[in-house]
Amino acid sequence: MIIEVSATKRTQQGKGASRRLRGSGKVPAIIYGGEQSAAPIEMDHNDLFHKLKLEAFHASILTMSIDGNKEQVLLRDVQMHPYKQQVLHIDFQRVAKDKKIHMKVPLHFINAEVSPGVKTSGGIVSHIMTEVDISCLPADLPEFIQVDLAQLTAGHTLHLSDVALPKGVEIIALARGDNAAVVTIVIPRSVLAEEGTTEAAEKK
Repeated sequence: MIIEVSATKRTQQGKGASRRLRGSGKVPAIIYGGEQSAAPIEMDHNDLFHKLKLEAFHASILTMSIDGNKEQVLLRDVQMHPYKQQVLHIDFQRVAKDKKIHMKVPLHFINAEVSPGVKTSGGIVSHIMTEVDISCLPADLPEFIQVDLAQLTAGHTLHLSDVALPKGVEIIALARGDNAAVVTIVIPRSVLAEEGTTEAAEKK
């Protein structure tokens, strides 16, 4: 998915200027990184607010047009109002094609309903992680990583080393030797109690 955002250079800075900017339906922002210096920019609030609802907006290389000049960027930080549906400030980082980036990407779990732990044992999928920190070149950045639960049985756990990764993608925790748990299937107490009652009845 190609996502484009538009921005214009921001000439006035400071709390008062930012407050006036927000009052006019704009969001103060900054773009930094690469060989250029950090630059204050402003963006349309409504367009930005709707794009923030897209999962891919948080884990994709974005094309940002600043006064007509296009750059490749990553979303790095968003500051939201504590109780209003309002974006207060947003940060973007420039990316270079030949430099690896670190990024958190969401995990998409598939085939839970056909896994033996759910289908046969009546278990419930327990997601220990919902996203993972990866390292890769910008061209290899996935919008998400799939975790296949088709073979997962009750009481067993999938770890980071069990996750199939796209080409060129490395999980940072694994590189550090941390093979953390990602997802497991647990049997609810009600199912265990029911099984115990059934077994007791069969023994009589």
